[in-house]
Amino acid sequence: MIEPADGVDGGSNAARGTLGTVRNAVLLLDLLSDGPAYQQLTELAERSGLSVPTAHRLLRSLVLAEIVQQDARTSRYSLGPEVVRLAQRYLARLPVLAALSPYLVGLRDILDSSIHVALLARDSVVYVDRVDAREGGPYRESHRVASALETPAGRLLVARAGDESWRRCVAAHNGRLPKDADELRAELLETEWLVAPDGLTGVALEAAVVVVDSRGGALAALSATLPAADPDRSGEVVQHLQRAAGAAGRTLGHG
Repeated sequence: MIEPADGVDGGSNAARGTLGTVRNAVLLLDLLSDGPAYQQLTELAERSGLSVPTAHRLLRSLVLAEIVQQDARTSRYSLGPEVVRLAQRYLARLPVLAALSPYLVGLRDILDSSIHVALLARDSVVYVDRVDAREGGPYRESHRVASALETPAGRLLVARAGDESWRRCVAAHNGRLPKDADELRAELLETEWLVAPDGLTGVALEAAVVVVDSRGGALAALSATLPAADPDRSGEVVQHLQRAAGAAGRTLGHG
């Protein structure tokens, strides 16, 4: 048998193996983020398509890194505390959050509404910063994550995220779209703001605008929560959100 030359096929095989390991580890993390808080090894192996020994090896490595934790009593797995630390460090370094943060409290005070900053992550919209209305309101969620097409902020972002992202989010969406997917995307690309039911509380509207950098890239969405019984304020709310989003966006993308 002829061995592959160093740095040619052998290196490629090693690279593919490493990539496969990382991809499988990310798949397990994704499965742990969806469904019950603690999941059995055999269930994770079945859902991922990995063998039980492979899933177990990857999970043990993730446990050692504290990205995953294992319940000592049931031996089931869940996401670990290291995920929180990494997420917070990522957000602390995100330029768009730094650019928007000076405007959030002012918007809350002017609009008397809860203000949110949303990012697109795979097929989900994640609300990563917020300032609550002074009265709190019935809309507070400690962990605000939804299908990307479920909220106005998510729809605006995913429509601008590229063809592959759009198709993935359409496939992952559980509800019915209001119209043909391609027609909906074309419509969303024609507007920089959207006011619609927020898809999470069922009792509120969300007014959302896109935060665009100096190169035209959609980095985030800025949104405000409105009572469903008070849609007449949406024009005023959108104007204030657009001013803040425009001011923040002009500071981004010059590097």
